[in-house]
This record gives sequence, structure tokens and C-alpha cells, in this order.
Amino acid sequence: MPSITLHPDQPFDLDATLGCGQVFRWDRTADGWWYGVAGGLVMKIRQDGDRLRYAGVPASFIRNYFSLDTDLESILISIDRDPFIHACIVKHRGLRLVRQPPWECTISYICSTNSNIPTIRRRIASIAEQYGQPVGFEGKLFYTFPGPSSISCRGPDFLTACRLGYRQPYVFGTSGIVTDEKAWEKRIRRLPCNEARRELMKLPGIGPKAADCILLFAFQKYEAFPVDVWIRRIMHQYYLTDLNIGSSLTAREYDRIRCFAREHFGEYCGYAQEYLFSTREG
Repeated sequence: MPSITLHPDQPFDLDATLGCGQVFRWDRTADGWWYGVAGGLVMKIRQDGDRLRYAGVPASFIRNYFSLDTDLESILISIDRDPFIHACIVKHRGLRLVRQPPWECTISYICSTNSNIPTIRRRIASIAEQYGQPVGFEGKLFYTFPGPSSISCRGPDFLTACRLGYRQPYVFGTSGIVTDEKAWEKRIRRLPCNEARRELMKLPGIGPKAADCILLFAFQKYEAFPVDVWIRRIMHQYYLTDLNIGSSLTAREYDRIRCFAREHFGEYCGYAQEYLFSTREG
């Protein structure tokens, strides 16, 4: 089985990376193997110390998808600005932001609004089963994630089986707008972060938090800083103590938090966000 030996000066923690909530189509077996589907490929991967063993994809895919070519140590040094984020870094060192396929990431975060991770996973799996292509791997059946035309051409009612609730017209509407997936991805990627954010928020069902997640996880706009209920509480407790977290999160408060994060943590504040988020359960 092929393997990759990790450099000692570039930390990587596979379990932290795949288990932190940034991706929704990975499952871990009892013996430590992770099985997932990304970019139309089915794969499995396991970490044993400084070695990654994998199957189903080439080494180049593993290195790119898991951002193994990113100088994580330098990023962590740059965001290590206070005692709390320092503790988060120590606890989760090696967590990397994966490079998610932009279209799948966009639909995933439309489906994530007002939901927990198990529910999001179920919705994404259902969309893949309804519209994607089946792929056999080690005697099991997996499904690729469908492109926008695969969803839009079947009509909105076909999505009902996916149990998306009020998100159903958002998924269908976005699928009708993004007719050329590759051209859309290229256009968003070349825009500055704030312009790209505004463009994403023109799509049905994408608000500030979903847009920032997509920018961070799919387009490597590391200055994006998604704010959800957990991040809001952390920012109130450790950084912005005057926040009124007893009320609903307003657009003004959201912007205040993300602007503070950009100033405090620097250009890689999105990495800081994920390390902060990973401490949400203690």
C-alpha cells in the first residue's frame, strides 16, 4: 500500500483534520481508517505516526487535498497571539484546512444552516445518492457528488426525498445559477476576499457565515472568519467581553467579530477560527 512520510517540521493530525467539522463525507472505522469521497474519487487513509497510508487516489491528490504543501508551522506561529489561541494550537496542532471541491462545499454549507453535523452529513449523503454516480470501493458502494446540472435538470420536486426542508429551493436555485461549475469556480477564486464574499451571498440561501465557510474551506481565502454560535461565545468569553450574546447575532456584530479577528490574528485568521472552533466541546 502506498504511503507518505510526513516532514517532522510540518505537523499533521489526520483525525483532528477530518473530525473537526469542516467536511461532511468522511467516516472513521474502529481500526483508524478514514473513508471518504472528494473530487469524484473514493479513498481511504490512515495515519500511523509520521506516515500516511492511503488507497484509491494518487499521492498528489493526498498532498493537495490535505494541504500538505502548506507551511502550517509558519501559519501557527503567525496566529499565536494570546494565551487562549496558544492553548488551542497546542491541543490541536496538526489540524489543517482541507481543499474542498468548491461546488460540493457550497451546497454543503447551504444545507448546514440551523443544523448539527449529523443532520448535515445525512443531507449531503442523500443528495449524492439521489443525483451522484455510484462507485464501488472495497466491496462497498459510494456516491460521487453531483454537478449543478444533474440537480437542476431533474426539477425541484426530485429534491424532496433528500429532506432538506426550507433549504430545498436554495439548493435547486443555486444549481440553476451555477450552470458552468468550472467557470464559476475560476471567477470566484480570482476575486479578492470581500468581492468573492459578496458574489457568494448573491446565491440563494448563502448568508455571511456560509459564504465565509465556503471562502475558507473551498477557495483558500484564509482571511475569512466564519462566525457561528460557538465562535460568538468564544469571542465573547476571551476577546470581546461586551458582546450581548443573549440577543440574536446581527450583521453589525458579525462584522465586528470578523474585523477584530482579522486585525488580531492576521491574514490567516481563518486558521485561527478552526483551532478556536475545535475547542467548542472543551
